Amino acid sequence: MTQFDVVVIGAGPGGYSAAIRCAQSGLKTAIVERASWGGVTANSGAVPLKSLLRGAGLAHLLAHGSQAYGITGETTIDYGVAHARSRAASDHMVKGIHYLMRKHKITEYQGRAVFKDAETVAVSFDTGVVERLAFDHCVIATGAVPRFPPGVKPGPLVQAYDELMERKTWPESVVVAGGGAAGVEFAYLMSGYGAKVTVVEMADRLLPGADPEVSAQLARSFRELGIDLLVAHEVKGVIEGDDAVRVYVTPSRGGEHFMVEAGLLAVCTGVEPRTEGLDLAVTGVALTPEGAIGVDEAMRTNVPGLYAVGDVTGQVMLAGAAMAQGAAAAEAIAGRAGAGLDYAMMPRTVNCEPQVASFGHTEAAARALGLDVAVSKFPFAAGAGGAGEGGGFVKLVVDTRHREILGVHMIGQGVGELLGELSLAQLWDLTADELARNFHAHPSLSEAIREVSAAASGWLATY
Repeated sequence: MTQFDVVVIGAGPGGYSAAIRCAQSGLKTAIVERASWGGVTANSGAVPLKSLLRGAGLAHLLAHGSQAYGITGETTIDYGVAHARSRAASDHMVKGIHYLMRKHKITEYQGRAVFKDAETVAVSFDTGVVERLAFDHCVIATGAVPRFPPGVKPGPLVQAYDELMERKTWPESVVVAGGGAAGVEFAYLMSGYGAKVTVVEMADRLLPGADPEVSAQLARSFRELGIDLLVAHEVKGVIEGDDAVRVYVTPSRGGEHFMVEAGLLAVCTGVEPRTEGLDLAVTGVALTPEGAIGVDEAMRTNVPGLYAVGDVTGQVMLAGAAMAQGAAAAEAIAGRAGAGLDYAMMPRTVNCEPQVASFGHTEAAARALGLDVAVSKFPFAAGAGGAGEGGGFVKLVVDTRHREILGVHMIGQGVGELLGELSLAQLWDLTADELARNFHAHPSLSEAIREVSAAASGWLATY
């Protein structure tokens, strides 16, 4: 048996961030990963998907707007080439993670970890060998698994993100179950590479958690691309054939079901914490009613020495949030527990075009909390020249007394890159008045931050 100060189970963003921070604090650290170093993010999520979405954006431009840029003539779109590029991006990320493990002298184990008690795990290797690791602290970072709608099971033509990202071609038609971030991104990707896409979303709009105006703008853009949207509908069942699926759809508020036939059903209806197979029961770790591992603000479970980070905690299921949680757990293990994380203010993006970016409260959510708010909005087209095309905008939600930021909601080309300035301003309690005093290059998307801040402060905007 090998003794460690810290054993991390799971090498996704939360896990490897925790391991690195623990090692940097001088703790003898091991990390155990069953299959996918880097987790979903590096292998079948944001990293390869963003690469593919870049190609989809170019494909959409060539199909729908090339003449406006003076681009004429026929072009050939080869998804296989784009797929190979995305796998190269993934491989590069994974190699970088292994490099960081070596750099910080973190012991890597490629195997399946199972708890024997609250101070020991057994790691099973493909060779059949089992090695026991003892620890003073353990960080559980096992991520999440896809959630399928009731009555829908995975199959050759019914796939979630892992299988979708392995595909090197798309069929002529696809039904996407779920209009959240993942559903929107896959719909944009598959449409860009020639598939006829229908999105089925149970809520009454795309991106149900987003600002309603952002959702409406995205829906208009998608319809212009020929993507069919069945909002306020849900997938109730599927019959899978050899080369097609029959997807049965029902209005969310009741009504007669109908059938949509396609070559593939892409399931993007969320994820649920991955806790099975760990034998958590022997540790006494408590789960929430939703099946996640319960943690406090320092990522501690109810069992001393055991921590959990990332999607398995059921908090904010974002890679950035997992990395922040990993750092928080490591700081607590090293005796430097901080003030906790503000999950509402975690930046998030949806990487289609137009891109969606936000953090904080929507106007409706802020008012529901009893806050007195003011809202300002500025269109990118007013100040960004050619970069502001597409009807995008930035919306700022501030409290009326101090003019401090409560939420930011944007849609437009590359708006995710604007989040840093705004989230930093929110973190350090800058007011809209102070933001309005910061000038930006002209013409640029970023100058919309000044303009929307000036409007929130009651100043006259430049445009």
